[in-house]
Amino acid sequence: MQTTLYYRQGSSDKVYTVSIVPQGLRFAVNIAYGRRGSTLQTGTKTDVPVALEDAQIIFQKTVKEKTTKGYIEGEAGTRYTETGSVRKNTDILPQLLNPITEEHAQKYIEDPAYWMQEKLDGRRILLKKTANQVTGINRLGLETELPLTIVKSAMELPGDFLVDGEAVGDTLHVFDLLELANGNLRDQPYGQRMLKAIQLLAGSIYNMHLKHVPTATLTDNKRSVFAVMKARGKEGVVFKHEDSTYIPGRPASGGSQLKCKFYETASFIVGKIHPNKRSISLLLFEGDRIKPAGNVTIPVNHDIPKPGDVVECRYLYAFKESGSIFQPVYLGRRDDIRAAECVVGQLKYKMH
Repeated sequence: MQTTLYYRQGSSDKVYTVSIVPQGLRFAVNIAYGRRGSTLQTGTKTDVPVALEDAQIIFQKTVKEKTTKGYIEGEAGTRYTETGSVRKNTDILPQLLNPITEEHAQKYIEDPAYWMQEKLDGRRILLKKTANQVTGINRLGLETELPLTIVKSAMELPGDFLVDGEAVGDTLHVFDLLELANGNLRDQPYGQRMLKAIQLLAGSIYNMHLKHVPTATLTDNKRSVFAVMKARGKEGVVFKHEDSTYIPGRPASGGSQLKCKFYETASFIVGKIHPNKRSISLLLFEGDRIKPAGNVTIPVNHDIPKPGDVVECRYLYAFKESGSIFQPVYLGRRDDIRAAECVVGQLKYKMH
């Protein structure tokens, strides 16, 4: 297991490598660092070899320390290596939304300037199509794989475009249009972008795997759809101001686009794998410390993840005293979320 981090600012151009190396039946966490292109200095984070779980904790802590100082995974932001594969960095990033409570959501249901869409439970994907190529982009801006059905559907549509959506199974549910025929639409009002997205997706009557997410604009309709979504156990809804622009990243607070989830989800680092059961232990960062967050069963339709992987779980709430999550449901691996993002600040605790 190895991660290479890079830092470039002004005259600084540095590289930092962290790796877990077997030492008999135990493991060492070794580092190498220095200026890019020069002979690197080497060292270790473990004076003596340790158990695998301890090595993974030290590994993740070391990576987090460097990323908080401005290091990134991927050579100068142009290439990204993960589990032996190489993914290109596209420099295209999605807009991320801040959460609101169900109580707070009522304000946006009543406000006619805010439109509402279902928050789908899938995989965030931006899709870029040029004359002869379709590229999938994940929330980190890295190229990612796409189902062939989505690729074929995108190639059926006219012109070049960049859309944002949620991939569920073999279908991309599109909720925004960012570029069209080499023109940038991000500064246009959301209402205009949405109408152009609908027109784009109507370009092929046989297109079954690129669908626009239905949008509720009237207060009565929003109120009805909100109630139905919650009753059916959907993930939640998203509110977007009709005049909002598309700004990559997440605002420090608030924003003109917001999400309301009907249940809680969080990202965790995999700790131990149970030797006789399909279950794993979950870990989170609290500052520089690693804290346990309970266990979760892996459904038979999912592969068992490896220690150190990042996974997503749904849960009812967390216990403040223990930090463990209650009624967890395993949703799958997340290769678009870094371990440093797996922090206790994600958790929603039981109200007394």
